[in-house]
Amino acid sequence: MSIEVKSEIGKLKKVMLHRPGKELEHLVPREMERLLFDDIPYLKTARQEHDCFAAILQSCGAEVVYLEDLMTETLKACPHLKRPFVREFINEGGVAAQRFREPLEELLLSIESEQELVLKTMSGVAVGEIGRHTASPLVSLVRSKSRFLLDPIPNLYFTRDSFSCIGNGVSLNRMYSQTRRRETLFGKYILENHPDFKGKIPFYYRREYPFSVEGGDILNLNSQVLAVGISQRTTPEGIEKLAQDIFADPKCEIRTILALDIPSIRAYMHLDTVLTQIDHDKFTIHPEILGSLQIYELTPGKMPGGLCARELTAPLAEVLAEKLHLDQVTMIRCGGMDRVASEREQWNDGSNTLCVSPGTVVVYDRNYITNGILRDNGIHVLEMPSSELSRGRGGPRCMSMPLIREPI
Repeated sequence: MSIEVKSEIGKLKKVMLHRPGKELEHLVPREMERLLFDDIPYLKTARQEHDCFAAILQSCGAEVVYLEDLMTETLKACPHLKRPFVREFINEGGVAAQRFREPLEELLLSIESEQELVLKTMSGVAVGEIGRHTASPLVSLVRSKSRFLLDPIPNLYFTRDSFSCIGNGVSLNRMYSQTRRRETLFGKYILENHPDFKGKIPFYYRREYPFSVEGGDILNLNSQVLAVGISQRTTPEGIEKLAQDIFADPKCEIRTILALDIPSIRAYMHLDTVLTQIDHDKFTIHPEILGSLQIYELTPGKMPGGLCARELTAPLAEVLAEKLHLDQVTMIRCGGMDRVASEREQWNDGSNTLCVSPGTVVVYDRNYITNGILRDNGIHVLEMPSSELSRGRGGPRCMSMPLIREPI
């Protein structure tokens, strides 16, 4: 199988990452908010931390592949895609990119190395690089040569969001923010054309759909049950469409989707920032969501394409235990009973764990209170450095896209 992810905890066999690149060095203070950053990471240290992350995953037996390498391999295998990829990338780059379409296309297509081209689309193109900005006389006088015509894509190292592996299929997502929508172009070209994926996987969502869905909100609880967060970045309309496409596939085992409605704020931008599974019967949770969480269940309707929806009033722990066929589950609170620690460590992604096998998780070292509580609950904790990567507002789960997990 090119993709097989039917749980959050099955032993991780293959995972896709993106090693941070020059796109981080192209962040400037005046653009941080628009590009969804709260601070500017130091690239050298961020790469060292990311390399440590990859090494931990490899030491656990996972094959690590990189987004930039898969895209490079796609263009090498299908040279005819280079021009349409560049044109589509520019077309989705915003009004400045469209205004300078011809010189941008000329610049990008002049890059002979497929890898350099891919990295350039990720890092962005500034006015001074196109060499023909004088063709727009007022712009050349007013705009700085360092102003970007094609924005950098600094969120790329959060590979979880742009597409989501669900069973043997994929949700190729529509991102909530315009600044992240080009990220899914890489996934589109890889999944539709790379020899490892072409023609081998069903699509349960398409980036062209009108409603936003992001991968951080999608949790594979088991082969029959999917959990999806209704969040700042995933809409109920998007979840309905995802459910219809999943239920329409006779080969897909999923027949229940739990929609978990969490507060629509940046601190809880995705479901996996407040809830992740770490063992057969254990979850990490940010306790602040428990008082406001609403749970809905989607199942196939009687008519083709129809859905049945109902609200579940039982507590989250009881719902999860029922769906996982367990007597009970343990909800491990981020920060424990200390509210200050809980808020601080959730902000630093203390709940955003990556399970590499049942009871073994990768976490940020900075969340020492939560990490200690995990150990007290019998979890094997693998800590990674996090001083710079955490500035992007995402943890180990956000930074990884499992492609293959062993069945549980």
